[in-house]
Amino acid sequence: MVREVVFTERAPKPVGPYSQAVKAGGWIFVAGQVAVDPATGKVVEGDVRAQTRRVLENLREILAAAGASLRDVVKVNVYLVRPEDFAAMNEVYREYFPEGPPARTTVAVKMVNEAFLVEIDAVAYKG
Repeated sequence: MVREVVFTERAPKPVGPYSQAVKAGGWIFVAGQVAVDPATGKVVEGDVRAQTRRVLENLREILAAAGASLRDVVKVNVYLVRPEDFAAMNEVYREYFPEGPPARTTVAVKMVNEAFLVEIDAVAYKG
């Protein structure tokens, strides 16, 4: 199986030894994305809604660079700092996955950077 690293300037650059995404066969594994604006390199200001929107835009751009879209996502993991942000995150999430949403796990975590309220990773299939 061919393994291909995916990179786009339209999403935040990795800050460590990892790829934005990796394609393997028809599978696309997107690394966890946080609310960093790729144009400025800064964390998006605002609440979990604003951060969720930026995270999902970053995911969308990485998937596009891999030749896929959010419609191809089959599994998502959502990491929330505050469990009480679950409903607000879901409001924005529904806008990006309005019909037939992917399987999902959501957990409460402590982030490496306290400025981040949410992180999302995804697995997509584009056969």
